[in-house]
Amino acid sequence: MREPNGSGGGGEVRELVPATGATARSKRPQLAMTADAGILTVTDRTSGETAQVKPASLYLYRHERPGSEDLYGVAALDADGLVLLDLPGGWHMPSVKDLAAQAGIPVSETRYQTPARIGANLAARAPGWRRLSGLPRRRFTKVHKIAVAGAGVAGLAVMTILAVNGMWFAWRGVATLGRILVDLLEVKWLFLAFFSPLLLVMRPITGRLHRWRVGQGSIVGPPSGPYLVGRQPSTLEVVGGVQTLATMRRGRAPGLAAGLLLYRHEDLTGLFILDSLGKALHHLPGPWPAADLDRFAKRNDLTLAVHGLTHDEYTTLAKSTKSATP
Repeated sequence: MREPNGSGGGGEVRELVPATGATARSKRPQLAMTADAGILTVTDRTSGETAQVKPASLYLYRHERPGSEDLYGVAALDADGLVLLDLPGGWHMPSVKDLAAQAGIPVSETRYQTPARIGANLAARAPGWRRLSGLPRRRFTKVHKIAVAGAGVAGLAVMTILAVNGMWFAWRGVATLGRILVDLLEVKWLFLAFFSPLLLVMRPITGRLHRWRVGQGSIVGPPSGPYLVGRQPSTLEVVGGVQTLATMRRGRAPGLAAGLLLYRHEDLTGLFILDSLGKALHHLPGPWPAADLDRFAKRNDLTLAVHGLTHDEYTTLAKSTKSATP
């Protein structure tokens, strides 16, 4: 596993920026971090946003995710170990430790923690939680949609002409070249539409199929994930896209998935998967539609509770869960 490299150097550290992207193939976030007298200040130079927190500690993490690249970053934690501020990026660890030491902020790492424990820690968000990406936000305008549709139609036409004329091998070569270009060029969405036109055709179909399955109660959650899938006879899966992120057995025995808890705690919402004793097996922070969850729970023989949690209740569940999807 790689560790992000960066310029640490000697002397007093005044301001830190990430040395690499949050993953091996992502762009370097445009973030700047300073710390003084226990206060951490981070500026997102792409959006102009600034976040200032007084953390109890900093958490330097490397999260190994199923079917995906390792994710690096720094999280500012409160006294309960909840995440106040998440800063994905390849930060230079010695420099972060030096900066934190000068500001009197303790630092912990994930070196001896399992991926499940790291995911659970990152999903345990504090009220007012924020994540600064340091990356430009892409706005998919009407012009973009027209361009994508045009590229998809053109790609489908070229693919059809080559196939009809017995030159399917030529399309395979063009598509291979397209995949190489997609990794190099900025306007990836436009080239993906041209070189993979069937994705453009299949997306509305798969979207409608997903909504139909949600209506039937066999799955719950957005098509992009994470979403829950009830597998027969007694399995519950957390899926992200086409990747299975977690698998649990359903049942009434301790340690098996028996119920869902849809919670609200101050400005936080999310879902806990519980066993019959009320112990948290998996945490999925974020909004979840109650009506869809009700259909899913009934179809998969799960209980469903909807509660506002006290701070102690939320902290206990978030910190004790066996795994999570941050």
